[in-house]
Amino acid sequence: MWKLVVAAGLALGLAAGGSFAADSHRHDHGAAPAKLELNNGKKWETDAPLRRGMENVRNSIDAVHHEIHGNKLSAARYAALARKVSGEVDGIVANCKLEPMADAQLHLVIAEILDGVEAMEGKAKKVKRQAGALKVGGALEKYASHFDHPGWRPLEH
Repeated sequence: MWKLVVAAGLALGLAAGGSFAADSHRHDHGAAPAKLELNNGKKWETDAPLRRGMENVRNSIDAVHHEIHGNKLSAARYAALARKVSGEVDGIVANCKLEPMADAQLHLVIAEILDGVEAMEGKAKKVKRQAGALKVGGALEKYASHFDHPGWRPLEH
């Protein structure tokens, strides 16, 4: 249920062109930006719960990387992967301690991850489950290029 609240808040914020307050963390961080950007040319700060959650998402995707790219993952395993990733996102959201601008940028990454989760669950009618997993991988790349996460290991390609 919480995932739906997060997604709805993000969708409304993005649909309004960034003028709607994307309040998915139960506290006001201001308007959601329309585009992922660096912090005046630097990566955004992160905190331990965010880093731990994103590493867990990365490790979950990486564990089945070859099966995803080889189109060998079953619908049941995609659903299990989606549950794992969704649970990590729930933990990230519940433990949000970022400053408002970094938080707003993180919302964009989380929205992309949740789009991927929806596809992996089989809920996105015109999107294959494999494409959902690849979307999560793309979101992880964006996270790595926009957030300061010491020791981050990119996904294998």
